[in-house]
Amino acid sequence: MKELYLGIDVGSVSANVVAIDQGGEVHYSTYIRTNGQPLEAVKKGMKDLHASLPTDVVVKGVGTTGSGRQLIGVMVGADVVKNEITAHATATAHVVPDVRTIFEIGGQDSKIIILDDQMVVDFAMNTVCAAGTGSFLDHQSERLGIPIEEFGAMALQAKRDVRIAGRCTVFAESDMIAKQQFGFSKSEIIKGLCEALVRNYINNLGRGKKLEPPFVFQGGVAANIGIKTAFEKEINHEVIIPKHHDIMGAIGSAILAKEYIHESGSTTNFRGFGATDLAFEPSAFECGGCSNNCEVIKVELDKQVVAMWGDRCGMWANNL
Repeated sequence: MKELYLGIDVGSVSANVVAIDQGGEVHYSTYIRTNGQPLEAVKKGMKDLHASLPTDVVVKGVGTTGSGRQLIGVMVGADVVKNEITAHATATAHVVPDVRTIFEIGGQDSKIIILDDQMVVDFAMNTVCAAGTGSFLDHQSERLGIPIEEFGAMALQAKRDVRIAGRCTVFAESDMIAKQQFGFSKSEIIKGLCEALVRNYINNLGRGKKLEPPFVFQGGVAANIGIKTAFEKEINHEVIIPKHHDIMGAIGSAILAKEYIHESGSTTNFRGFGATDLAFEPSAFECGGCSNNCEVIKVELDKQVVAMWGDRCGMWANNL
């Protein structure tokens, strides 16, 4: 019998599902684009996971993280529901125990996390501007006619430096077009873009923070060698990229679930893989109980309310 712990990271772009063992080693992982349907993406990921696992596997715990963590936590019966900062920090400290600074860039947002003795002491997130995110790089690779998989390597072929404005996606794109008209090559422009995005990241998220090594770079964009090289040039230090850099949030949530089960001595709330066939119905309403006018999320199963959240005072969430 093999005991595994599941971790699910649900964001605006993708859903990641992982299964780890008692030692934290990854036995299964999947990446699925949500396409605006996070529930359906997780259902597919869970079904794929179930089909790939041996029949003697026992799920001992489940954790969820990401923007959709509450809803997915209700669906699967999560034991632990944690924010992205905690999940990413937990996974990174497991791989690089003495990590001090985490650079994380995903499809739609980016974050920086500062740790001291494996404890988060500071962080910053960018969820508003698209500059420096994976979606912006995807757009530019399409515009230049270069597959995103070749984007980073092409930056390393540049023979000249070119400075691209990176504080805004609109300015960056117009500046790239101008530099093309001036005769700079695609590789030089891509290198300039990578350096601009890293410069913008450090100036915005790293402002006022003491950035110390070891530095770890994770998220989907960490696969781009051009961005990694730009980080190392900007901070004048080596940057570590973990083996599972693109699913660290899911790994962290699985580790947190494992720790919770071990420390509490409790059994898992996991609903089983059959839960993906249940009809969960999410809805929202505005609470008029006070001037906060909180948006409350309600989830029903067979017309029975199984979870509510979003109210600051807990009037709804604590009275199910």
